[in-house]
Parts: sequence; structure tokens; C-alpha cells
Amino acid sequence: MYRIMLADDEGIVTDSLRFIIDKDFKGRCEIETAKTGRSVIELAETFRPDIAFMDIQMPGINGIEAMKEIRKTSSGTVFIIISAYDKFDYAREAIGLGVLDYLNKPFTREMIVDVLQRAMEKVDAAKERRRQELQIREKIETVTPIIESGFIYSILFQDNFAEAENYKMLLGIEEDYGFMMVVAAKDEGSDTENPVGAGIRIQSEYGKIREMIKGKLSCIVGPLLSNKIICFFSAQGDKAEYSARVSIIERSEELVRELSGKFDASFRIGIGSVEPLQSLSDSYKLALEALNFSKDEVAHAKDLPVGCVYEPDYPIELEKQLFMAASRGDMGMTADIAGQFFDWMQEAHPEGLVDARLKCLEFVLWAEHIAFESGGMTYRFMHRSDYLPTLMGLEGFGELRQWFVTKMSEAARNVTTKKEEKLDSVVEEAKVYIRKNYAKDISLDEVSGSVDMSPYYFSRLFKEETGETFLEYLTGLRINRAKELIRDPGVSIKDICAEVGYSDPNYFSRIFKKAVGLTPTEYRAEQR
Repeated sequence: MYRIMLADDEGIVTDSLRFIIDKDFKGRCEIETAKTGRSVIELAETFRPDIAFMDIQMPGINGIEAMKEIRKTSSGTVFIIISAYDKFDYAREAIGLGVLDYLNKPFTREMIVDVLQRAMEKVDAAKERRRQELQIREKIETVTPIIESGFIYSILFQDNFAEAENYKMLLGIEEDYGFMMVVAAKDEGSDTENPVGAGIRIQSEYGKIREMIKGKLSCIVGPLLSNKIICFFSAQGDKAEYSARVSIIERSEELVRELSGKFDASFRIGIGSVEPLQSLSDSYKLALEALNFSKDEVAHAKDLPVGCVYEPDYPIELEKQLFMAASRGDMGMTADIAGQFFDWMQEAHPEGLVDARLKCLEFVLWAEHIAFESGGMTYRFMHRSDYLPTLMGLEGFGELRQWFVTKMSEAARNVTTKKEEKLDSVVEEAKVYIRKNYAKDISLDEVSGSVDMSPYYFSRLFKEETGETFLEYLTGLRINRAKELIRDPGVSIKDICAEVGYSDPNYFSRIFKKAVGLTPTEYRAEQR
């Protein structure tokens, strides 16, 4: 049922429109009428019309001003202007308000039937889009816990960080650092932890516990594993500010009290250190160690003697930065940091050439491991058989430094090369798909799906690689093809419109004029 509002101060006009609509669209429309601008606005607020036939000149508030007011409460209303011939230019101004079409009085039955059919199609399309949007939102609400669990599972239990990057993108995580938190449950009043019993007890309450965690703490909440729920917090840098650490501990203590008071179990929380995303498994282990080491309800790894302890002058942050740069494929930064780390070894341990050789080999092997895990390379067992003989044959720190920096840079380069080749391939594949299907009603979702990439990431990648958005590229193809077809006088503009993927000739004309500066008809005349 379509709600149609007829706004005209001439009763004969509204009666004629009602007659035509009742006869040609019997049983499909609910019709209301109004004769003044004020009554039109008031009616629209309660009636919420899908389609409105509007006269430009009405007593009081004119039609255009009335439409502006109606737009505030009924943004989806499809307007159709009806106007006397001498108000033709005035009616054209209403097009800027999103008017579907304007008709000059006197109108014919065929004109009303045609424009109303198009208006109904537009209303149906808008309702379908809304329905799909609600379906998508519903699905998102359903799958978000799955995506969050997938992200945490991938960063903790899988070596391939590419999958974690996909989840990170879906969740809108932009930071490269974070820390893990573990929420553990145990039987109420028990001094010993019974993971199986506590896990079974809170399994049915997982959804409520998850909501309470997210309500108290801004974090990604993972799955329930045994009696533990694993959470992730993003961080701006590689160190947590003291005040931020105190804040998360205080809020965690409040969460523990709320959870323990609501459910038939007692809860404890362990919090790990801030780490690069690739090293979040270390933060998770520290969170578990904090729980095991302390009996407090909330234990933070930075407050306890847990984890690896380095000698005072060991540049652990430099080491982390080195492998972060290598994992990103940043050759320049990798070479620079590798040089800095080597300089520290040489300056701090000038007599430790053998130890420096071992450290260089350790770092190079791990950097190459990162490169292999990034993909695009084939691992061969024997391909590093010359490393030890080469290292032992190097004379002094100078030659060792050159070998070390070169090998680390090569590992980073392999990561970069692989990623660039993959991205180039994805964009080119998408272009081919668009060129083959531009005449259809294709969407960003369809094209991103054809290259198996999320729409958000694909859109950003496509713009970075081509300098155009997906829609700009698609429109360019369509307009260029339309220009070719227009040069053939035997092909109608309407057929050309359909040929290049547009269902609405008026919309096609506006898009064409925006791109070319002329309407299709004007462009055809100019080509003669």
C-alpha cells in the first residue's frame, strides 16, 4: 500500500488525480489531500506520504517551501511537481529538492500513470535498500562476537598474521599495539581453581558476561576458553602510561565486583603488557602468569616479577622495533635499526665477536621466518647451508655488520615485494571484472566480493592504487562508452542509457552532463 498525498488548491485537480489513481492503481494506494501549504506540512507530519503530488503555487506557504519542511520529517517522500505552464521555470527550481519529475497542467492520464509507476518503483527500491540495511545490521550484530573471537584466536594461536590483519580491518582497529586481558572464573568460595566446573557454570551466561565486560571496558571480547574469557585492548604506542595502567586496574576491579555479585562464581582478572600486535601472544602469556603469580582479584604484569628479564642495558625496545619494521616490509627502517642494534653490540661488547655472530644469525633467521610466513616465497631446507661458514669466515665487526644489515634488509624486501604484487593483482583483477560488468547494476560489494576482499579494505586499496574511487572509475567507463554510442545517430538515448548500466534516463542525463558538461542530446548534436 502506497501512501499518496495530493497537494493542490484546485479541487478539480485533486479529484482528477484521485480518479486516475483509483482506476489504474485500484487497492494499491491510500490517498489524502490538502489545499494550503500549512495544511500540506501538517498532513505530511502525520500521514508520512510515500509519494506527494505538489502544486508550486498554493495559498500561504508555497510548494517549494512546503517541500523543504516536509523533507525534515519525511526524507524518503518522492515529490512530483504539477504546475501551470507559466510557472515552468519556477518548477525547475524544485528539482534541487530531489523531485522525481514535474508535469505541466493540463496533464493527461498517461502522464500520471507513467510518473506514478516510476515513483512507486523508486519507493520500492528505497524500501528494499532499507530492508537490506536492516538485514545487514542484524547480521553484523550477530557476527560481531564471531569476528572478535576470530581476531583474538588468530593473533594468539595462528602464526599467519595476515588473517589477524583481515579481522583487524573488519573491526576498525587502526593501532599497531595493544595488550591482552584474561577474565577467569572459579567456583564461589573455593580456594582452588576448577576450570572445567567454573567454565560449565558460566557457559550459559557468556552473552551477559560479554555485555558487562564491554559495558565497563572498551575492548574486543574473545571466546570462553575453559573458564577464561580473553580480551584485547588497542594502545597508541609501545608503552602504557602509568595513569592508563592505574585506570584499567581500577575499572577491572569494579568489573570483578559486578561479575562476582551477579553470577554464581567468583572472578579474577590478569592483564598483560603492551606489545606490537604481532607479539600479543607474549602479552597473553604475561596476563596468565600474572593470574598464577598473584592471588589478587586484579593483577597487572607490569606490577609483578613475571616475564623475561633483560640485562639493564639490553635494547629490548630496539629489538622490537627491528622486527616490527621487518614485518612491515620497511627496508629502509629495517636497515637503519639493524645498524643501530649492531652498533650497540659492538660498543657494549667489543670483545664479543662470537656472540655477535650468534646474535646476527638468530635475528636473520627470525626475520626470514617472518618473510616466509608473509607468503609469496617457497621455503627450501638447504637454502641457508652457507650461513654458518660465511659467518665464521667474516673478519671483524665491519664485515659482520654489512652481512647482518644486508640480510635483514633482504628479508624486509621480500615482505614488501610479496605484498605489492598481491595488491597490484587484486586491483587489476577488479578492473577486469568492472570492465566486463559495467553495463549491469554492479556494486562495490559485488566487485570486492569478486576479489575476495572486504568492501572497506577494497575501497581504500582501489583508491590508493588507481587514484579514483570505485564509483568514479565505474562512472568513467560508463560515460566513455556512452560517448561512443551517442556518436551513432541510429541508437536512441534511452537504449544507450540501458546499455551503459543506468535504468533512469533522467539520472543518466544528469550524470552525463556532470561529467561531460553537456546533456547526451547536446553532445550528440555537437558531434554532427
